[in-house]
Amino acid sequence: MPPWLIVVLVAAGLVALGAILYWQLIIAEGVYLGQRVVTWLYDLAARRYDDIKQYDDDMEAVFLGRPLADMLRPVPGALVLDIATGTGRLPLALFEQPAFRGRVIGVDASRSMLEIAAQKLRGNEHRLMLLWRDASSLPFADGAFDAVTVLEMLEFTPDPATQLAEAVRVLRPGGILVTTRRRGWNAALMPGKTHSPDEFRALLESLGLTRVELLPWQVDYDLVWAVKPGHVPSGARHMLDVLHCPACRSAQWEEHPAELCCGVCHAAYPVKDGIIDIRGKQ
Repeated sequence: MPPWLIVVLVAAGLVALGAILYWQLIIAEGVYLGQRVVTWLYDLAARRYDDIKQYDDDMEAVFLGRPLADMLRPVPGALVLDIATGTGRLPLALFEQPAFRGRVIGVDASRSMLEIAAQKLRGNEHRLMLLWRDASSLPFADGAFDAVTVLEMLEFTPDPATQLAEAVRVLRPGGILVTTRRRGWNAALMPGKTHSPDEFRALLESLGLTRVELLPWQVDYDLVWAVKPGHVPSGARHMLDVLHCPACRSAQWEEHPAELCCGVCHAAYPVKDGIIDIRGKQ
């Protein structure tokens, strides 16, 4: 084989390898390599994440904070679950709305992202709980929340449909789901993780949701609103009232400065920097 052909083949191989790595690590954010890789990448990017995303406070209020706060205005002490809360984008947007008088529980698998969220949301500890846990199995009672948000996350999970079903499980009848649909040219590069508008609407409706509305939002995402049919009145509840111990499923808690303890099985979950390590038994 001529030397020049060897050089061409090696160069082509390096280009192909670079393209695969770019696809796997940048576009797909590691999802085809496993959930641990996804979490690791977010841990690495946590301190640069907000700079990368360049959120605009006014746009966050217009598209997220204000509409959700207005919808929850009739619900006294509304309880919101933000799945994959990251650096606290959704809680921050809500807490800046005078109309929102409720509380938010944020769940994320990345400890580093939660640390940034805790710093940004300092001063709101009385109505915020940050949980370090994989959201594929949520440690909450059925129908616990008045609203559940799942933003820019579904396509980075092992099974987007299963993750949505888990989100709907913990949403009370009459509650609001806010999520996103990946769109744009790179959505086609994530087979099995993304959906056409019709497919996504059908998926949400198959989970029993109604009033599904897909709205153009960002370059890569539609913002999607839906409602769980029925009506169960929301009561003002402490955030710990809906949290179940991963070990025994009870909701009886004893709070200590450095840990949260189950009052039934006595499992202890460390609390540090405002973040509860509730991973426990998955």
